[in-house]
Amino acid sequence: MEESITLLTKIKETFACEGQDVRAYSPLTLAYIGDGIYELVIRSVVVERANRSANDLHKKTTRYVKAPAQSAMIEALLPELTEEEEAVYRRGRNAKSYTTAKNASVADYRRATGFEALMGYLYLTGQIDRMLQLIKDGIRLAGMEL
Repeated sequence: MEESITLLTKIKETFACEGQDVRAYSPLTLAYIGDGIYELVIRSVVVERANRSANDLHKKTTRYVKAPAQSAMIEALLPELTEEEEAVYRRGRNAKSYTTAKNASVADYRRATGFEALMGYLYLTGQIDRMLQLIKDGIRLAGMEL
């Protein structure tokens, strides 16, 4: 069993969470958890690459988790997505959000929300290898080597 699946399973067991149908989640709920898991992946890679001050780690991480970076990644990944993944992305991108990004265009923010919804969906459905591969490929295809 993969580490992240074990973590999710342990969280559900420890806090007595009932199993939910992920397909019934709103796209903004998927984006909410996707934002967190994507940032955890990026933080993990950044920390594993070098022991630095917390400020340096934060600066390096924010370069990849900002809406414009996520928007560039998903744009580069679109041809690689399955039909199901693209449908989840579109639901997230088209969702009515009541917040806006401080340093991003509306288009970048919406694409980033779609990207985060896809990450959340893949995480919650146990498709960890696919999630990590898309993150790695997205960073490479967008020219943002980590």
